[in-house]
Amino acid sequence: MLTAKTKKLTLGAASLALAASMILTGCAAASGGATTTTTTSTSSSTAASSYSSDSDDAATTSETISSVSTAVESFLATLSDEQRETVLYAYDDETKTTSWSNFPATFVERAGLNLNDLTSEQRAAAMAVLEALLSDEAYETITGIMGGDEYLLENSSSTETSLGQYYIAFFGDPTSDDAFEVQFGGHHLGINATLEVTENAITFAPTHLGVQPAVYTDSEGNEVQPFDGIYTDAFAFFDSLTDEQQATLTSGDVSMCAPGDTCDFSTGDGLTGADLTDEQRELLLDLIANWAGMADEETTADALAKIEATLEDTVIAWSGETSYDMSTGDGISFSISGPNVYIAFQAQQGSAGADVDGVSTSGWGHVHTIYRDPSNDYANSVTQQAASGMSGGPADGSSDGGFPGGDLPDGAAPGDGEMPTDAPADDATATE
Repeated sequence: MLTAKTKKLTLGAASLALAASMILTGCAAASGGATTTTTTSTSSSTAASSYSSDSDDAATTSETISSVSTAVESFLATLSDEQRETVLYAYDDETKTTSWSNFPATFVERAGLNLNDLTSEQRAAAMAVLEALLSDEAYETITGIMGGDEYLLENSSSTETSLGQYYIAFFGDPTSDDAFEVQFGGHHLGINATLEVTENAITFAPTHLGVQPAVYTDSEGNEVQPFDGIYTDAFAFFDSLTDEQQATLTSGDVSMCAPGDTCDFSTGDGLTGADLTDEQRELLLDLIANWAGMADEETTADALAKIEATLEDTVIAWSGETSYDMSTGDGISFSISGPNVYIAFQAQQGSAGADVDGVSTSGWGHVHTIYRDPSNDYANSVTQQAASGMSGGPADGSSDGGFPGGDLPDGAAPGDGEMPTDAPADDATATE
């Protein structure tokens, strides 16, 4: 539990009176760009994927905010006073910037409550908060990511005990008309969703989505591929480009801005939005929506309109494979950097010790992504903290994985792919 130098928020009993029914249940298969059907992943630990999304998506921002607020109240009503004290923080608490990472929870302590420490009723209520926040598609992606971590915990050679552990925390008072944030994550997942009630706005910046492995089989025998939608959108954009545009794209500078880093969000060289046709711009926005558009239709439209307004000044760079075929090569990396959006997608050339016989856990099979908004991280509620090595990687660009004293988890070798390709030294991140 993170308690040092934090200002916790305590809600009155009257504000916790609501109770709601728990929605139980809700990822995808195949590779090579083929159309896939989604199935439910059911694993142990957090039992993330035993909670599925069977309700219609909210259509408006206000509907989402109202639904999330109600779901949070219902979750808080299941908790003890001590648990509520642990999960609630003041809106501007600086812990917000230091408690999410692309490192395991063993190395970067998360804020809030560990789902493993909750009862089944409390876990269901916690997942109902995410279900209220996210579109059905985004919820399936998230639970697929969680199922992948649980798969590694049960089947890989990794000795990382925090795999499959996820934490939930709230910054601000979700029961009031003030802004509040939902923070949820573990190793390959870090959601920071700010809901601004009076402004009627939701932002997901910053957020970390990762996956390892790319494809796995859940306990019911279903093949799950959480990033299939992202890959499909990425290659739809890439394939729409002319040979000349692809040459410009692949000669650019793929960058990475780490969790916790203040970042200068330098764009570098690459293909710009000004170089694209209207159709190509739409395909690029479809790709961006995988991060910026994880909630309802109105929130997504507002986020993409803001990004589109400065798309001409946005630079896209790409490295790695040029076709969606996970049976060949080492995956792809790309970055999208502009005044109102920053996305880095990085294939990790190493398994970090999480090896499974016959399953790819490197390259295509191990990906980290970061979504930031240079103009609006955390809805500008706190000053972004400078990178500290444990908040996303060594700022000096060293290749020891960023672990204390240069020590790596058992089974991971120094420089085994923890550093992203072509990352500038001052923004480098070691990703496990």
